[in-house]
Amino acid sequence: MDILIRSFITPVGELLLGSYHGALCLCDWKERRSRDAVDRRLQRGIGVRYKEGTSPVIEQAMDQLIAYFAGGHRPLDVPLHMVGTEFQRRVWEALRGIPYGATVSYAELSDQVADRTAIRAVAAANGANALSIFIPCHRVLGSDGDLVGYAGGVKAKRFLLELEGALMRSAPGLFDGPGPM
Repeated sequence: MDILIRSFITPVGELLLGSYHGALCLCDWKERRSRDAVDRRLQRGIGVRYKEGTSPVIEQAMDQLIAYFAGGHRPLDVPLHMVGTEFQRRVWEALRGIPYGATVSYAELSDQVADRTAIRAVAAANGANALSIFIPCHRVLGSDGDLVGYAGGVKAKRFLLELEGALMRSAPGLFDGPGPM
């Protein structure tokens, strides 16, 4: 069985959605810097290749993302298949616990999953997240509150946090994305 993938256009960029055995294993920004590395890790970790297509879980994920981008505050709750080390999965589980509309700093996240000395490892695990939005890594800020370190880019991170009410809205026109879904 292959990892089925398909593209999904959002107001802030294009996502790649992927499923394997009834779970979402990929919801990641198509234009991210480490696109090839993420794809290799997923394909090696699961032991199969990508194939264009769709599945019920991808369709369910798209429905939930449409509601999310429309400002709907309902849980994103499709089954997830996280591919990573034990430490990465621990960080990703902690990210899932950050409530909608809330943010934490990298230091706070480090304190929760390891200790303050592991902040770089926690930041690296955050950056390796292949399930963006469903595992809300955009809710992590720099210790000084800066919007740093997001695979979709700082403009997308700001958009998502504003959508969730975690940041005040910017001036109109800050992000001129690809348009509606």
